[in-house]
Amino acid sequence: MASTEALHLTPLAEDDIPGCMALSAEAGWNQTREDWATFVRHGTVFGLLADGAPVASGAILPYPDDFAWISMVLVTARRRRARIGTRILETCCDEIARRGLVAMLDATPAGERVYRPLGFEPMFKLTRWQGEGGAEAAKLPTGVRPVREDDLAAIVALDAAAFGAHRPFLLEGFFRRQATLGFVIESDLNGFVLVRPGRLATHIGPVVAEDEDGAATLLCAALDSARGPVFLDLADRWNGLARLVQQRGFTVQRPFLRMGMRRHVPFNDVARTFVIASPEFG
Repeated sequence: MASTEALHLTPLAEDDIPGCMALSAEAGWNQTREDWATFVRHGTVFGLLADGAPVASGAILPYPDDFAWISMVLVTARRRRARIGTRILETCCDEIARRGLVAMLDATPAGERVYRPLGFEPMFKLTRWQGEGGAEAAKLPTGVRPVREDDLAAIVALDAAAFGAHRPFLLEGFFRRQATLGFVIESDLNGFVLVRPGRLATHIGPVVAEDEDGAATLLCAALDSARGPVFLDLADRWNGLARLVQQRGFTVQRPFLRMGMRRHVPFNDVARTFVIASPEFG
């Protein structure tokens, strides 16, 4: 396309999810069909269609009252370098502003160079670590047990206090996915971790706890339970957790920077933000 002015971006529907999956798979990303369905059902996915299939996408996921997440800004390889991705990002920002919310995202270094001129300001740094889960079933740490359905209300409340918004649709959706695991600190239910399947690797997150020791206990339970490749997105301020995953053979895949549109103060409680759900969800 010679001009982005000719782009016709349209909200996508569940019938478009296979094409969206093709986009994220081409980029080597870890999202599943269930992830894309979350954006379609609870947010908006803008897409550029060619021959009935999406060749570019961008998603917004509103959270109550204050902010909305931007993610899944993807352009198929043959359509890149035509400013399509920037146009989609601008469309997402315009829609979020129309709703009276603050646009938020977790940026890669390449994305950061695009986002800063649009008004996004840095908040804090994250790192994606990759490695392998436990090879055998391990005994759970003392005081930790698997998540039950009747824990969900408490988990949603804990997550909201740490993340800055209630998102029951997301956490309950994670819990109900096939093969999803989770653990809680049993004594007073003041911490939890969820472990869900991804397209390429098991994804650990979020981890919410009262302190770094509690987060380490939950993270060990999650790592021991996982099988095969594992991804997790850790806030950089937690040096003890970084050492823990390094000792387990994990390596850095890529950095992220949390950013907000014309806002540098996080909505989340950084003292309880250990491992996030993932950059696409915050």
